[in-house]
Amino acid sequence: MTTRRKFLINAAAGAAIAPLASRVMAQSPSEPTITWRMQTYAGAALAEHVAKPAIDLFNRIAGDRMQIELYYADQLVPTGELFRAMQRGTIDAVQSDDDSMASPTEVTVFGGYFPFGSRYSLDVPVLFNQYGLKEIWEEEYAKVGVKHVSAGAWDPCHFATKEPIRSLKDLEGKRIFTFPTAGRFLSQFGVVPVTLPWEDIEVAVQTGELDGIAWSGITEDYTVGWADVTNYFLTNNISGAWIGHFFVNMERWNELPEDLRLLFEVCCEQSHYYRQHWYWGGEARLRVHGDKLELTSIPDAEWDQVETAAQAFWDEIAAESETKARVVEIFKQYNADMRKAGRPYRYTDA
Repeated sequence: MTTRRKFLINAAAGAAIAPLASRVMAQSPSEPTITWRMQTYAGAALAEHVAKPAIDLFNRIAGDRMQIELYYADQLVPTGELFRAMQRGTIDAVQSDDDSMASPTEVTVFGGYFPFGSRYSLDVPVLFNQYGLKEIWEEEYAKVGVKHVSAGAWDPCHFATKEPIRSLKDLEGKRIFTFPTAGRFLSQFGVVPVTLPWEDIEVAVQTGELDGIAWSGITEDYTVGWADVTNYFLTNNISGAWIGHFFVNMERWNELPEDLRLLFEVCCEQSHYYRQHWYWGGEARLRVHGDKLELTSIPDAEWDQVETAAQAFWDEIAAESETKARVVEIFKQYNADMRKAGRPYRYTDA
């Protein structure tokens, strides 16, 4: 039952929101609708969760003032050409990691899955908003005519394979679809990284062109159909969360009125929040209740070799440039702080 007090509170809240909504929705009769084209790295099934809700929300609020047309993986341009297309203005906005879209910046190697840079999804927004990564990304993309709008966490990086992985030796020779940086790191353990269009992955596993996938967590495996063509899920991961972003062509961004820029930023943040609980809950639920993939693990003592190798990989990346060294130092400081903070931030010294 609605009490008088609750009714008055709700009415007051509605009155406070109404002026903002009317300003956002209002449009002069002579003002043309602003139209953007945005492409996401994700295929249609995955985009239903990682992109479409935020864009639908934006379009609903912006109304006739602005509409964003959302395109899925490779629909307008191949994912590897997303950055150049956005920079040229062929596409107005992009949702992707730096690595997949072949960003020509000093921070590209850290997008997607930077090995063991994060343990949990909450690590990503903290690294960006409290440890300084946000400012570095903004600086790097401003140099190349792109607005870095927002960074957020996606799912962890696990192996889904046809054959079981129970030791590092089982990785040798496996042809795996993964991200460029993850593939570069994993190749030292005998993994053969393979790059294919996103929509071709399921068929490639079925035909034997691929032995597995190291591109996601178990939530995506079920959502996009990869759990239907693989048999095993390795619980060890090389990253606790994929780092993805929203980007906009700088000219298009500067042309927007301030309130529409703010609206886009808010919708991006809502997207990040949605994924936090969608992935976090999905990863646990499908491990426990999913019936398509058998869980396997590599013993901790053996997996320590991979974690140790990651530290050497970090130093290798840091030696490549001053900016990369700055980012690696932030990752090192953050992870050292989390270990010192102890539970629940870190449960082991690894």
